[in-house]
Amino acid sequence: MSRAPELHIFADPQELAVKAADFFLWSGEQAIAGCDRFFVVLSGGSTPRALYSILASPSYARRLDWSKVHFLFGDERGVPPSHPDSNFAMANEVLFTPLRISSTQIHRMRGEDQPETAAAQYEDTLRRLTATAPGQWPALDLILLGMGDDGHTASLFPGTASLNEQTRWVVPSFAPQGTRSRLTLSLGVINHASVILFLVTGLNKAHVIRRVIERKPTDPVLYPAGLVRPESGRLLWYLDRAAASELSVPVQDLSSR
Repeated sequence: MSRAPELHIFADPQELAVKAADFFLWSGEQAIAGCDRFFVVLSGGSTPRALYSILASPSYARRLDWSKVHFLFGDERGVPPSHPDSNFAMANEVLFTPLRISSTQIHRMRGEDQPETAAAQYEDTLRRLTATAPGQWPALDLILLGMGDDGHTASLFPGTASLNEQTRWVVPSFAPQGTRSRLTLSLGVINHASVILFLVTGLNKAHVIRRVIERKPTDPVLYPAGLVRPESGRLLWYLDRAAASELSVPVQDLSSR
């Protein structure tokens, strides 16, 4: 049975990024202490970029054994790894290169390849890395997610077939604008993670945030973000005050654990 989501509100995007960095390091410490490795799934976007910059700063970089961290991606655009729209390119610039992360610890989606081939290849990579038994979903330690103002998360967009996937771990998807061709983790992978952390900022997200977080059990699920319901793990929402401005439920303020 799913746990109740944990809701945390911060004053602004910068404070949110700092608290997210603290939580990232705490999650990594817990995973490494328990399993001697940390499987983390990265997200693209401006808020994760701020988080990665903080993690790569001198005061944070020395607080985790980065040699035991394996970096995965929740989604990717259909572009080469050097393209400015590539999620990998952003993470490589802001996080991997400053921290001197070994290429053996970075597992990118090959957005430049044919989508079906790239999706199957990434699923094979995940299966080998996590040594997951046949018929089981992987148990990743931490998945970072954002949310668009249309309620999409990763590259799971409203009304697309990727939302209905029941068996595959990675699937091609299509965005309504921008780089249309995408790759994304399926909801099955996301919902079996130990911890899922949404990072959402901005007044333009407030209406959807309210409809996702305050949805009654009898209400239809209107947005892909509302389909993120961990089987047994934790679900955390880190919001700035602008994104949380239409919420009416009580919130737990300024907590990073």
